[in-house]
Amino acid sequence: MNQYGVVLFHTTSAALRAEKILKVNRIPIKLIPTPRELSSDCGVALRFDREQTETVQALLRDAGVEVAGIYDLDQHHS
Repeated sequence: MNQYGVVLFHTTSAALRAEKILKVNRIPIKLIPTPRELSSDCGVALRFDREQTETVQALLRDAGVEVAGIYDLDQHHS
């Protein structure tokens, strides 16, 4: 069973930019509604395989995408 991480954003535009960057780099991701327990300023989050956390962090940092946080996601959100 996959373990997921989630990236939260302050703005929808940052979430869409991150989605594009990660897809170009062939990181499997999915746009999801921001989980209630991880509320943020933006209603959209990106879900990814947790084993890709360091890669996701590095790609977004290098691209200058501002994130509100990166968290582990409970199983019931898969």
